[in-house]
Amino acid sequence: MTTTRGLRERDDSITMLTAYDAPTAAIVDEAGIDVVLVGDSMGNAALGYDSTLPVTFDEVASRTAAVARATEDALVVADMPFLSFGVDEAESVRNAGRLLKEANADAVKIESGPHTVDVTRRMTEVGIPVMAHLGLTPQHVNRLGGYTRQGTDEDAAEEIIDLAGTHADAGTFALVLEHVPANLAGAVTEALDIPTIGIGAGPDCDGQVLVINDAVGLGEWSPPFAKQFGDVRGEMVDAVEAYEAAVTSGEFPAEEHSHVEEDLGDLY
Repeated sequence: MTTTRGLRERDDSITMLTAYDAPTAAIVDEAGIDVVLVGDSMGNAALGYDSTLPVTFDEVASRTAAVARATEDALVVADMPFLSFGVDEAESVRNAGRLLKEANADAVKIESGPHTVDVTRRMTEVGIPVMAHLGLTPQHVNRLGGYTRQGTDEDAAEEIIDLAGTHADAGTFALVLEHVPANLAGAVTEALDIPTIGIGAGPDCDGQVLVINDAVGLGEWSPPFAKQFGDVRGEMVDAVEAYEAAVTSGEFPAEEHSHVEEDLGDLY
């Protein structure tokens, strides 16, 4: 079973994928993925929202519980959605604790900044493992002006390096770096004793994460830093069209798909 301590002690690359339901989580877990992230990316990927901002705490908690029930070996990390943290420290810690206590997550992930250092430290103190997240933080899309690459000038890069170190000192067990220059991600990775996990951050991080829809080819679009390792959408389209044709033509259900109870006699 993957643990937060085990991630820090690994020599090979860490693998992480998102999952938002039990069947997907079971597949990801059986494939040997180290970390299953119940990301607030469910807003775009599973719930039909235009961003992650509308995702509620209850939606994350429900789907985290489903993922945890289907997962045996992978570390289950639950995203803390917008406004479930950072407003009030006590409420932030309580919400994070509920994801562990009620939804059976192993850890939480927080979109990080200067305002999350103290709450990260407090969560760690009470026994809640925290994964930090720097670079592109989608919950801040309105402030950032879109899903643009971060850390592209010297001041911004230095801020990310400093924040990474500050959160490591506060007790975070791992750091996600999203959509930052590869050389910046490499510098952060070199500077930290905790593992970094990149998404659109180049090859020098200690691990990689993708949204499951992008990895398996389920969506109509994926970001330029992602790679589709399958064509699940195409397979589903073919299967649904074949079902529609079989029902319309009367081919399905066939005799082997039905049961006749002889004792019922002639009913019609």
